[in-house]
Amino acid sequence: MGGDGAPLIPKTALTFCPYIGSTCCDSTEDLQLRKQLQAFNVSDTACASLLKSILCAQCDQFSAELFKIELGPRTVPVLCNSTRSVNSTQSNSETSDFCSKVWDTCQNISILNSPFAPSLQGSAGVPVNSTSSKLTDLWQSKTDFCKAFGGSTDDGSVCYDGKPVSLTDTKIPDPPNGMCIEKIGNDSYLNMVAHPDGSNRVFLSNQKGEIWLATVPEVGSGGTLEFDESNPFLDLTDQVHFDTEFGLLGIAFHPKFAHNGRFFASFNCDKVTSPRCSGRCSCNSDAKCDPSKLGSDNGAEPCQYHSVIAEFSSNGTASQSSLKAIANPTEVRRIFTMGLPFTGHHGGQILFGPTDGYLYYMMGDGGKIGDPYNFAQNKKSLLGKIMRFDIDNIPSAKEISDLGLWGNYSIPRDNPSFDDKDLEPEIWAMGFRNPWRCSFDSERPSYFLCADVGQEQYEEVDIVTKGGNYGWRVYEGNSLYHPPESPGGNTSVASINPIFPVMGYNHSNINENEGSASITGGYFYRSMTDPCMYGRYLYTDLYAGAMWAADETPEGSGKFNTAQIPFSCASNSPIQCTSVAGSPLPGLGYIFSFGEDNKKDVFLLASSGVYRVVPPSRCNYSCSKENATTNPGTPSPSSTPSSTIRLSAWQNEQLKGVLFMYDCCCSVG
Repeated sequence: MGGDGAPLIPKTALTFCPYIGSTCCDSTEDLQLRKQLQAFNVSDTACASLLKSILCAQCDQFSAELFKIELGPRTVPVLCNSTRSVNSTQSNSETSDFCSKVWDTCQNISILNSPFAPSLQGSAGVPVNSTSSKLTDLWQSKTDFCKAFGGSTDDGSVCYDGKPVSLTDTKIPDPPNGMCIEKIGNDSYLNMVAHPDGSNRVFLSNQKGEIWLATVPEVGSGGTLEFDESNPFLDLTDQVHFDTEFGLLGIAFHPKFAHNGRFFASFNCDKVTSPRCSGRCSCNSDAKCDPSKLGSDNGAEPCQYHSVIAEFSSNGTASQSSLKAIANPTEVRRIFTMGLPFTGHHGGQILFGPTDGYLYYMMGDGGKIGDPYNFAQNKKSLLGKIMRFDIDNIPSAKEISDLGLWGNYSIPRDNPSFDDKDLEPEIWAMGFRNPWRCSFDSERPSYFLCADVGQEQYEEVDIVTKGGNYGWRVYEGNSLYHPPESPGGNTSVASINPIFPVMGYNHSNINENEGSASITGGYFYRSMTDPCMYGRYLYTDLYAGAMWAADETPEGSGKFNTAQIPFSCASNSPIQCTSVAGSPLPGLGYIFSFGEDNKKDVFLLASSGVYRVVPPSRCNYSCSKENATTNPGTPSPSSTPSSTIRLSAWQNEQLKGVLFMYDCCCSVG
């Protein structure tokens, strides 16, 4: 009985076991279960109801786990028998001690061909013929009965409490007690990228235009970043225009860098001082924009400064690219060049998609208060957009010219312009003010999160999807925005379908004294260095020195519960942290960015140095999972019993993988 394939949504709704959505039974099996209950010949309504739910557990989409099929067939699922409640809305007697409920309700009821016969437990499930029995006839006590048929979730497994199993916790988890950091470097950087070869090395770059290759010490070793400051991996300071919002803003290494040596830098240049800094202006006739009407900005003429993506190579400097400590400073090709209308809001981060291998480029709206020319909503402008390029298939110069491309790249065939012909082909998503630090979740690559800097009220984080419109400047966050001037026209509210942020914060909640705010996006924390932070998205504010951790509940819902968390520096930090006068916070200065290494440890790149998240106990923050974790790469299992299991994101993904490897619903009897 029960399905022997993956869960499915039946064409005909089940009438006896009315599971909604995916199930392991079809209508034929549903009818067989009805007949099996009738064969029990149970006269008591309450007991019959419990037996029905137990039979129908064979149709649960997680029946393979409920019946522990890897240990041999069972006649009934593992019945929850813990004495602890699941949550505040469910009582022990009705939920967590379901096995006792079955005993108390059915102990003196005759059950023909009882599935609870001792000879059946763990057998092939062949009923005892012509036997009318009570539980009290078969078992000496409730304890013996529940020892044979019961189980709890103390070991992270699944048990049955009379309801469909859910592997997603809907209860909002408590935020971590605090985050502990250590300082491992004194210099200031804007970017950190893990070496594609999987080693303990990272690339670090500063805003001036220098890139270093550094070795990261082991957590707890007392070591600091190791690199030769006098010999950078690449020095682009003679090409980069460095100023408050200008500089080397992004670096990305080809997924096959260890073999082909290809890497990319995103920076700004000044056409007045650099002959190579020459490209089309982002304010052009296609975007219905006239550069002559923009005026000067901070003394700069429109499109004096450009955003550039350039390709470089480490080939020829060592026998293997992964071993090369110095790259060739000669530019291989210019991937992208675009003139900027004003002197702010031009993002600049570049990332390779973990599953598609394409290069993503984050671009702001170009600057000035309220995006006066409405670039972010203009489908023919690349400002206020996230772009996606194919840099592995470089078209000819004629093709580039014919297609009107901005450099040496081709357009991925599944870019949104395939569905929206009005959209510039490079665009992946639109409606951003100034995306500042985006990341793909290393465990769920479909989760592409970007922080977008707000204007007057709200700093936001968005889950970015293909073709999404994130609202700016029609909206700031989820509130309508009214620009002070609109020489470029407005976009009506009714004409767009905005995707609102999943987390963020109001300016009124922070920096009451300084009156400034600027979000810095981070990462989903996937290291077990701090197991209580695992699976949460970390982000911060450039100025405020505040840190937030967001937990998605339930997982996969896109709904995040965010909490501001305290953080401090370990007293035994390899480099002593300075402190803020009158505050327990370490003096980080400005927090420019986050970094992640190949071990998934997370780093803060601040104006005062490089900091790493370390075990919370080093700062006297309590974390029960830190000591309970026996495998340093595995979070401790949940100790809460029920069919609603509290699993970490890691456990959930691992369990899903196991279930689908076994097609989830295997034959259970």
